[in-house]
Amino acid sequence: MTNTSTPDQSPTRGPGQPGTRRLKVDDITVVEPAVLRRTIAGTIVGNLMEWYDIGVYGYVAVIIGRMFLPGGSQTAQNLFSLGVFAVTFIARPLGGIVLGQLGDRLGRQKVLAFTLLMMASATFLIGVLPDYRTIGVWAPVLLIVLKLVQGFSTGGEYAGATTFVTEFAPDRRRGYLAALLDLGSYMGFAAGAAMVSVMQLLVSDSFMDGWGWRIPFMLALPFGAVALYFRSRIEETPAFKEAQRLEEAEVVEGPKSLRELVGAYWREILIAIILVAAANTAGYALTSYMPTYLTSTLHYSETHGTLLTLPVLVIMSLCIPLAGALSDRIGRRTVLRMASTGGIVLAIPAFLLMMHGAVWSTLLGLFVLSVPVALYVSNLASCLPALFPTSSRYGGMGISYNIAAAMFSGTAPFIMEALVALTKQALAPAFWVIITSIAGFVVVFFLPESARRSLPGSMPSVSSPDEARELVATQDSNPDLDVEDVFRRLDNDHGTVSRG
Repeated sequence: MTNTSTPDQSPTRGPGQPGTRRLKVDDITVVEPAVLRRTIAGTIVGNLMEWYDIGVYGYVAVIIGRMFLPGGSQTAQNLFSLGVFAVTFIARPLGGIVLGQLGDRLGRQKVLAFTLLMMASATFLIGVLPDYRTIGVWAPVLLIVLKLVQGFSTGGEYAGATTFVTEFAPDRRRGYLAALLDLGSYMGFAAGAAMVSVMQLLVSDSFMDGWGWRIPFMLALPFGAVALYFRSRIEETPAFKEAQRLEEAEVVEGPKSLRELVGAYWREILIAIILVAAANTAGYALTSYMPTYLTSTLHYSETHGTLLTLPVLVIMSLCIPLAGALSDRIGRRTVLRMASTGGIVLAIPAFLLMMHGAVWSTLLGLFVLSVPVALYVSNLASCLPALFPTSSRYGGMGISYNIAAAMFSGTAPFIMEALVALTKQALAPAFWVIITSIAGFVVVFFLPESARRSLPGSMPSVSSPDEARELVATQDSNPDLDVEDVFRRLDNDHGTVSRG
C-alpha cells in the first residue's frame, strides 16, 4: 500500500485556477488489492460473529423468557426477554465512547480485536449460565450483566468496523465495500437463525428447553477464536497511520476529547442518530423482533417462526452489496431517500401480508419489509463515517451510532411488542417503522453527499497507480473532486498543521 504523504499545499498555478493548491500523485493513497482483501475479510468475519450472537438470542428469546422468568405469563416472559435484549443497548453508548476514544488514540485494529474477544466470551457465558430453577433471582441478574458486557463490546465493534473499512476502501468503491460489512452482519444473523432452526428440528422441545438452547451460545467461543485469527492479520488503516505520524511529529493536535468532539460535530452526530434510528427500527423489526411476533402474535410454532425468516435474511443479505454499489453510482442520499420512502409506504402492506396467515403471504410480507432494510443498512457503513474527520471518526461513530442504538434499535422489539399488547392490534408495529422512517426521510436533506469523494481529513484513495495518475490529470474537470475542499477539510482535521 502507498500511504498518503504530507501534501504540498503551497499555492501553485493550476489550469484555469491560478493560485490554487494542487494534488500530486504522491498525495494519493493507493490501496493494494491483497491488503484490501485481508481487511475486508477480517472486519466482515468479526461483524458476522457479533450478529450471530445477537441472532441467537433473538431466536431463542421465547425460551429464555420461560427459563429465566418461569412464573410469569407468556406476555410477561416475552417482554422480559425482549427487555433484557434492550438492556444490551444501554451499555452501548458507554462502550462507543470509551472504545471510540481508544480507537482514535491507540488504533482501530487493536480495539476491534478486543471487542471481538469480549463479545465471544460473554456469549459463551450466557450459554452456561444456570437458569431460575437452579439459582433463583440471580439467574436473570447475571443474564442482564452478561448482556451489558455484550452491549459494551458491541458499542465499539460496528463503529470501529465501519471506520476501518471506509478508511481502507477506494473512494469510487466505498459504498460497495462498506456494504459487505452488513452482508456479514445479516449473514451472521442468518447463521444464528439457522443454528437455532437445526436444533429445533433435530431435538425435542423438552431438550431444547433444557440444554438445547444453550448450544448455539456455547459455539460462540470456537467461532470467536476463528474470527479473532482473521482479525489479527489485518493492519492499521493508512489514514490513521498518517494522522498518528503527524501527531507524533507534533505537527498536528491529537484526537478531541469527548466534550470537544460533541461541541464540534453535534450536527453530524444528530444526523447520524436519526438515520440509525430509522434504519435499525426497520432492521430490528425484521430480525430480532420477528421470531417473537410470528410466534406470539401470529401463532406460528417456534420452529416455523424461525424458518420463515431464514430465506428472507439470506436473500436480503446478498442484495445489500448491490445496494451499496448502487449508491456508488447514484449517490448515498438518493438510495437513503428510497429507503425511507420504502419504510413509510411498505410497512403497512408488509404487516398486512404477514397477518393474512398463509405461509406464502407471510414470506411475501417479510420480503416486502426487507426492501427498505436493505436500502438503509447498505448505506450506513459508508455515509456515516464520512460525516467525521480522521482524528475523530471512531469516536464520532461510537457516540452517534450507539446513542441511536440505545434509544431506538435495542428498544424496537420491546416497543413493538408493547404496542401489540396495549392496542391488541397485530398491525401496531408497522406504525413505529413509519414514524422513524419519516424522521429518516427528513434528515437525508441535511446529509452531505459522500459517494466517490474522499473522506474528511484524508487525501483521495484509489485502487491502482494508474487511477492515481488519472485522478491527478483530471483534477480540474472531475465532478467528484473538489481539490480546495479536500485541502480545507484536511486543514480542519489537522488543526495546527503549518506547511508552505
